[in-house]
Parts: sequence; C-alpha cells; structure tokens
Amino acid sequence: MIYSVLRFLESGGPVLYGILFIAVVLAALILDRYWFFRFEAKALCKNKLHEWKQYQYRNKWISQKTRNAVISEVTIAFAEYRSLIQLMIIICPMFGLLGTVTGMISVFDTMAATGTGNARAMAAGISMATVPTMAGMVVSLIGLYFKTRFDALAQKQLDRFYDRLHK
Repeated sequence: MIYSVLRFLESGGPVLYGILFIAVVLAALILDRYWFFRFEAKALCKNKLHEWKQYQYRNKWISQKTRNAVISEVTIAFAEYRSLIQLMIIICPMFGLLGTVTGMISVFDTMAATGTGNARAMAAGISMATVPTMAGMVVSLIGLYFKTRFDALAQKQLDRFYDRLHK
C-alpha cells in the first residue's frame, strides 16, 4: 500500500508533493469545521443568546450594542477557516496546472535529447503532466463539496440564531 502511494507520488513529480501537503492541510481544516458545526456551534449560540438576554431589559442602548457584539462574535466564529478552505480549493487546480507545465517541459527535454523514438522516456513526462492535474482537481472538488456544505450549515444556524435574538 505504502509502496503504491509512493510510486503514485513519484509518477506525478515534485508538484504532487505540494498537492499532497495542501490536501493534508485542507483535510485538517475540514475536520476542524466539521467538529465545530457538529459539536460546538449550538452551544456557542446558546451561550451568546444567554449573554444577550442578561442585558436585554436594563438599558435599550446597552442592549442594542450587546446584541450587535453577540451577532458579530457568532458570525466570526462561524466564518473561521472557511475563507482559508476556499483558498486551498482555488490553489489546488493551480498546482495541478503547474504539474502539467513541468511534465510537458520534461517531455520536451526528452524529445530534444533522444528524439521522438523513445516512447518510454516520453511516457514518464506525460505521466508527470497528467497526474498532478488530476490530483489537484480531485482535491479541489472534495474541498468544494465541504465548503458548500459548511456555508449552508453556517447560514442555517445563523438564521436560527438571529431569529432567537429577535424574539
């Protein structure tokens, strides 16, 4: 298993290691956001709602400012790492394109050195050109699914939170 993974990484050239690093970071960010929305978001909203209710009837101005602060804190907590996830999603296909360019340069170098008759040497360069593109797109698509899911979860829970603040 490990041998086949290493062989796959070598077939894609050095750019594939960069995509692997981005994929690991993206996976960590996705797990963090999953944990937050699954276990921490409801408790955060409940605590902030309780905090706002303490100031709700004392002074109208203080109540309004506290409400705005509570909304801001919850919105910031819900938005944490989502823009970084989006950045990783955008970067992955660019790394794949970089792998394509470096792989094609390898093919052209092989053609210049040995001519067009050495198909085996050209195949390695073509593999270096296609594997990173595929890997970058796959990682990006997986990240895009989770980003969309987290955006929907955040909007749904924030709408519920805003409704409770207005009651």
